[in-house]
Amino acid sequence: MTKELRRLSIIVLIMFLALFGSTSAIQVFQANALAGEPNNRRTLLDSYETQRGAIIAGGGEIATSSPIDDVYVWQREYADSVMWSHVTGFLNPTLGTATGLEDAMRQELSGTAGSAFFSRIERIVTGQPPRGSSVVLTLDPEVQRVAYDAMGGLTGAVVAIEPDTGRILAMVSTPGFDANQLAVHDPEASETTYTALEEDPAQPLQNRALAGDVNPPGSTFKLVVAAAAFESGDYDADTELPNPETYQLPQSTNTVHNASGTTCGPGETTNIATAIRLSCNVPFAELAVELGADAIRETAERLGFNREIQAAPLAATTSTYPDSIVDDAQTALSGFGQGRVQATPLQIAMVSAGIANGGTVMNPYLVEEVVGPDLSVQQSFSPSTFSDALEGDTAEQVTSAMVSSVQDGAATGARIDGVDVAGKTGTAEMGGDNPYTLWFTGFAPADDPEVAVAVVVEDGGGQGQTGSGNTIAAPIAKKVMEAVLSR
Repeated sequence: MTKELRRLSIIVLIMFLALFGSTSAIQVFQANALAGEPNNRRTLLDSYETQRGAIIAGGGEIATSSPIDDVYVWQREYADSVMWSHVTGFLNPTLGTATGLEDAMRQELSGTAGSAFFSRIERIVTGQPPRGSSVVLTLDPEVQRVAYDAMGGLTGAVVAIEPDTGRILAMVSTPGFDANQLAVHDPEASETTYTALEEDPAQPLQNRALAGDVNPPGSTFKLVVAAAAFESGDYDADTELPNPETYQLPQSTNTVHNASGTTCGPGETTNIATAIRLSCNVPFAELAVELGADAIRETAERLGFNREIQAAPLAATTSTYPDSIVDDAQTALSGFGQGRVQATPLQIAMVSAGIANGGTVMNPYLVEEVVGPDLSVQQSFSPSTFSDALEGDTAEQVTSAMVSSVQDGAATGARIDGVDVAGKTGTAEMGGDNPYTLWFTGFAPADDPEVAVAVVVEDGGGQGQTGSGNTIAAPIAKKVMEAVLSR
């Protein structure tokens, strides 16, 4: 071989290796990003021609693809859609629109995810048509059904979590919508349906479990304030606080009163445990000012406030404790979840789950695994820690007060015969004559928790300012907890 030919051979080899390396990098490392690129029309159209994978809960398919005689080949169909709509979302190829898991798991469902690479190659080699992967959820259909039915047409949401894993067992937002009407391949019809839903005053397209109009958490936030107090080392459940009927906010003419209109139990003083049990605002306003906003914020952030959280893979609106509270009056209001404190049901469920789990908050997740057409597991998701938020002793003290609240306090609506339930109600004022937002959060059994729940009911549950978290939200949570415990 001449010297020139040898040089040419080396150059060709180098070019071949460079080409091989670059194409391999694209196939292996950049495939997900390129497949997910919205402007990648070829991949998008190819994905519609592929039989999309199912979304599965409890062994049953809640979203499937059926053949249809049009350019998109497959029609997406949703079982019992109104109950599942905020989980599955919808896919409409004529509008290029996807929401919920249809959007978040788009690549997996269409078979274009990196985890399905070898499955795609196998199907090409064997001559089989392309198929997407199925997404298996953590949700329990029976618990989901109970949660949905328990809402009884009210506006709000329910989230139920396994405290020690973060697996989401139920996630319901009401009112829901029929995703089938939004998935039809008639762009005019689906657009008309979408516009009607968007203009509906009840806002059925909002996933209130994760987002929507975020509400003040009311007295459920007292759990965070009590935890902050115990974490400081300067307070415990028996710490005494002044017990007046009303409390004038610092630097303000406004006053705070307890829901009972009286003192927090008899006597000139009360303690933190009693203030949780009876859900008293005055002692918690006083306690918040003593602690200071920084201490409360630090504990709130360890529990998830002011941080990005997910019902993985669905993103949630950030729950907030204000970064800058300008005065003690605002700090006092934050002591019982009013003022500028805002939270999603997912966040409040995480607070209860963290307390139930001895102070360790787990990352909540919706997807258990991704399964290929050949039934091989392409991806699996396991429990992971969000934060070690509280000391074990703090969690025990808060739990004890929550149990007392359900036994003979402000949260008796969540009692379950033969089971110790830990719970906390909330009745959040929305300003002026607006209906209250009603809350409950808790877990059961208190000594060995299997489920933590958060319930929010908007618009006062139809009772304006006369309903309460105990009479409306707590019974809903009770039914959900019973459903989990009876599995």
